[in-house]
Amino acid sequence: MKLTIDTERGELVATSADGAETRCALYSPQGFELLCDLWVKVGWNQRYSYSFTWFGRPLIQLPEDVLRIQEVIWQVQPDVIVETGVAHGGSLVLYAALCRAIGKGRVIGVDIEVRPVNRQAIEAHPLGGLIALVEGDSTDPAVVARVAAAIRPGERVLVILDSDHSYRHVSRELAAFAPLVSVGSYIVATDGIISEFHDLPRGKPEWRDDNATRAAADFAAAHPEFAPGLPPRGFDESQAGRTPTYWPGAWLKRVR
Repeated sequence: MKLTIDTERGELVATSADGAETRCALYSPQGFELLCDLWVKVGWNQRYSYSFTWFGRPLIQLPEDVLRIQEVIWQVQPDVIVETGVAHGGSLVLYAALCRAIGKGRVIGVDIEVRPVNRQAIEAHPLGGLIALVEGDSTDPAVVARVAAAIRPGERVLVILDSDHSYRHVSRELAAFAPLVSVGSYIVATDGIISEFHDLPRGKPEWRDDNATRAAADFAAAHPEFAPGLPPRGFDESQAGRTPTYWPGAWLKRVR
């Protein structure tokens, strides 16, 4: 798609590969969405999300997604937050900080390999006492069993999947961890935005179909106890409509 921005006329023109044109006002919800889509793509290719920390640990997340997940944590008030994918531990520290702020909850991080330097930094962090690390493949039944054993009966559980974002792996993670999710809480299949990045310089052609968004949609279609859709916002006076995210189609709420 070719996007032409005319600031003098206040207009956007989107031209598809077959030459069809879509025109809209630059300062409109549709204009905002088109610019957001472009901004997200260019920012991802430039590794924009690799420029933030949370309480001293690298946090490889889009800031808009950080704000959305904190809204959900406040709404759900989980006793346990399980995250697959540890990396530098910034997300784990983020969730631990939110648990400390709301006065309840702890975090379990799962990764096939927790690098020693990251483990040391996470465990030595002032919030490290709220974080437990489980090393192993997140789709291994033995690893999932270790996580389940760390959850006490009746505890409210939120699960965030942020490891391997391939369709097969996320599908297996959804099947493994969905039973741990409490009614009214969520399992979140992050970073499905790679489906939109398949043609970028840093992208891969197979991402068009091999992604977390497709895995989440297929899982929801086969599991009516989970409803897809964005969590309700506690405050929204914007006119923006769809906003920037790396997590399209990620949110699955357990409804029964």
